Amino acid sequence: MADLIEGKRPVLEALRSGMPIQEVFLAGNLDQDTLVKDIIRKCKQREVKVSSAPRRRIEELVRKAAPKASEDRQRKIADQGVIAKAAPFPYATVSDLVKVADERFAETGRALIVLCDHLTDAGNLGAIARSAECVGAAGIIIPKARSVHVTAATYKSSAGAIAHLDVAEVPNLTQAIGALKDAGFWVVAATEHARDLLWDTNMEGRIALVMGNEQAGVSELVRKNCDLECKLPMFGQLSSLNVAQASTVMMYEWLRQNHGEG
Repeated sequence: MADLIEGKRPVLEALRSGMPIQEVFLAGNLDQDTLVKDIIRKCKQREVKVSSAPRRRIEELVRKAAPKASEDRQRKIADQGVIAKAAPFPYATVSDLVKVADERFAETGRALIVLCDHLTDAGNLGAIARSAECVGAAGIIIPKARSVHVTAATYKSSAGAIAHLDVAEVPNLTQAIGALKDAGFWVVAATEHARDLLWDTNMEGRIALVMGNEQAGVSELVRKNCDLECKLPMFGQLSSLNVAQASTVMMYEWLRQNHGEG
């Protein structure tokens, strides 16, 4: 089923973020307030189809978009009379990411690809994508099964950065790691079980950084296929950072070690 975005503000945010949208449905008797006018204007700018829909169709789409919401909540969303159908996200291949990485390496002497080992939260994926885009990473790799995918929530949490970053979806992370090694990457797992601290780990050149699941971290099988492991120092009462926060620290240390702003 296509990803559905329900409500005036979420639909407008999706359009503004660059999320690929197939179609926007507006209730036939909808009052065109400022938000609705902005949605229609944005659809025209992006050449997104706008369709008039009866109330019953809007309610049906809302139930699909928010199946866990209470009936009262679903009714309030439907009352807004706006829902959008997202186009399929254009996933890249590992080869596509390697090609981009090679171009970056030729220009700057550094390249980074981030692998997410079965993340479950779309917000975390979006936050990681935002940091990855900011440091100039070549892209992100995620598994097809038992993993979060690129959704409207990802666009929102990435502040639109996901639209400017290649994301590859793969059936097997260990095979992807093998392909990256063959392409000249050193694969580094971020795990609290590591002996070495991030600061003592060589992150220069072509690096594939593996970030783990929110609860379980990097899986044992994936860890066995990595070249290096490292962890962040912890001096407080908590034992770990959120995966998105930890990813940002790791990526900026990669950037620091590779000296450059260019």
